[in-house]
Parts: sequence; structure tokens; C-alpha cells
Amino acid sequence: MRPTGQLHLGHYHGVLKNWLRLQHEYECFFFVADWHALTTHYEDPAIIGESVWDMVIDWLAADINPGAAKLFIQSRVPEHAELHLLLSMITPLGWLERVPSYKDQQERLREKDLATYGFLGYPLLQSADILIYKAGQVPVGEDQVAHVELTREVARRFNHMYGRERGFEEKAAAAVKKLGAKNAKLYDELRKRYQEQGDHAALDTARALIEARQNITLGDRERLFGFLEGGGRIILPEPHALLTPTPKMPGLDGQKMSKSYNNTIALREDPKSIETRMRAMPTDPARVRRTDPGEPEKCPVWALHQVYSSDEVKGWVQQGCRSAGIGCLDCKKPLIESVQAELAPIRERAEQFVKNPALVRSIIAEGCEAARDVARDTLDEVRQAMGLVYR
Repeated sequence: MRPTGQLHLGHYHGVLKNWLRLQHEYECFFFVADWHALTTHYEDPAIIGESVWDMVIDWLAADINPGAAKLFIQSRVPEHAELHLLLSMITPLGWLERVPSYKDQQERLREKDLATYGFLGYPLLQSADILIYKAGQVPVGEDQVAHVELTREVARRFNHMYGRERGFEEKAAAAVKKLGAKNAKLYDELRKRYQEQGDHAALDTARALIEARQNITLGDRERLFGFLEGGGRIILPEPHALLTPTPKMPGLDGQKMSKSYNNTIALREDPKSIETRMRAMPTDPARVRRTDPGEPEKCPVWALHQVYSSDEVKGWVQQGCRSAGIGCLDCKKPLIESVQAELAPIRERAEQFVKNPALVRSIIAEGCEAARDVARDTLDEVRQAMGLVYR
């Protein structure tokens, strides 16, 4: 997540709630993308420095668990930058220029000078962020799928160019024997069916066979995958997009909640401020007087009810608004209560971390070191494959 300001309910519903679930289902790496923030905020870096620790506190306050996931700062793991540099040697320029968000963001952020190498290359830095941990799944919304596809192409190109280790055939054959006589025979049959007949069902079955074997090393596992598909050793596995629900969190004016629209509710906003601002939310313009009936679908308040309210409350709103049986402030009351109830425990947890900054920094320091341990191993393999290990 890029540190460019206070986190708000849009971040909570769009990203953090998903992270809360994923941290218990996968080995997760969640990081502060401070280098990425510089691609668009390089002229005003102060906002990055101010936002980093506030954002980490918001993560912890939302109940992201450093015991279940690795939390770290991107620039504290310099292996990201080295892998980005090495991948840039083999990545065609056209691949970066065709990423949909490249031209889209240039259009949307016309007030910024984005004709920089860093902005052009940020999708490849994202690829390095993913590949340095050999991530199998990347949680993204539909608008980010193109970035994962670029990462897959980069990994495929890298493996094709550098995946042929010396003695690969012999090492792969030895790895097959480690599957056991019965499984080795099945592997050979499936490999033959895929390579000679293009049988993708056989490929899927063989992959499952390899995945099920827990007694083989990661290196042998990668050799078996590469041998199966007729290539070499898979040094950088191709990740898959883990499509996640990314609800459009409505802001106080009915548009998507965004700092650029000044319509957000911050995760640690004062309760009185929340109540004041929500009571002042615009409503159906047809309801000029209390006795005028309205249409909920034309009201920004209804959009928030869709996120927070039960079917019973939503039914009450529909009936009461259309009949003028309730006023706009009546309609907002249960909504305000729901938002306050959601944010109260977040504010309470945040206060504990605000009072103990040393704990926050210790959590990040541990996460950075754990992430670096994984990143170093990958980079060692990459350097060796590219001939950058000298003796």
C-alpha cells in the first residue's frame, strides 16, 4: 500500500478487510510501498515520511497481525531494487508502455510531470515486489490484473533465458526417482502425454502429483515442473491473480470515497467530527421539505446503507423515505451508529500503538528482517542464473 495520506473507510473495506482474511489462509507479505509513492510524489516526499508510520499504525489497529503476516517497508528490503534492475535488463520497453494504467494515470494526473523513468518502470518494480518472494497468489482487483500478467510474462522470459542450469536433465531425472517408483512411472506417462499430445489435463494431473509430494526440496520441485513442461528449472514461478472483491466504497457525497474528492471518513477520525459530517451529507434533492417523499436510489446516504445496514433497516429506509414517514436525519441516525461502532475498536487499538512508537518500529524491524531473509535467497538464485556469482 502506498503511503500518501491517512487511511479511510475506503481502504478498510477495499483492502484491509481482505488482508484480515488472507493473513490466516496464506503466508502473507504486506509492505509499505514507499518507492512506489515516489513515482508520483517525488516532488513532495514529505507526505511519504509523514504517512509511513501512521499507515502502519492503521494496519495494526485494523487487526493486521504481525504474527500471522510479515509487515515491512519496501525501501528497507533493497533486494527489491536489485531484482528490479536485473529484470530491467531483459524486459522489452514495449511491455511497459502497453500497461493500461501507464497512459491512464498520465491522463488523470496531468498536473504532475510523469514523464520519468521511474513512472514508466513502476510496473516492473511491482513485478520485482512479487517475484522476490516467489509469490503464488497476488490479491488484486480487476484493474490490476494486467500488472500480474506482466509479471507472469517477465518471469516466463527470465526462466526461458536463464533456467537451463548445468546438468539439468540429469538432475531432473534424479528428482523423478525421488517421487518413488509408482509416482515416477505416472509422472513419466503424464509428461509424455502432455509433450507429445498437448494433453493439458495430463499437465494439471502431473502438477498436482508434484505438489502433493512434501518430501522433495524446492529446487527439485522446480526442476520437475520445468522438466514436465519441456523447459528448464523454474527460478521465478509465475504468479496468479487472486481476484478479490473490491467494493466501491461510497464517500460522503455519493462518489467513490477518495481523498481527491474530500469525501472520506478517516479510520481514526474523531467521533464528533464523523457525526457532524455525516449529518451534513447531501440527500435526495427532491426532498426539500420534511413532508416531501423521496427516492433512496438518488440519495448518497442510501449508498452507505448498502454497505452498513441490515435488510430490515434498508426496508425501513425504503418505506420511510418514499412515504415521507421518516426525515433525512432519521435515515442517517442508524448509519452514523454503525460507522461509529465499526471505528471505535480501531481507534482504541490505534491509541495503544500511538503511545508506544517503539513497539511499532520493532514490529516493522522484525518484518523487514524476515522479508530480507526470503528476498536474499531468491536474489542469490537470480544472480547465479545470470552469471553474477564470481569465485
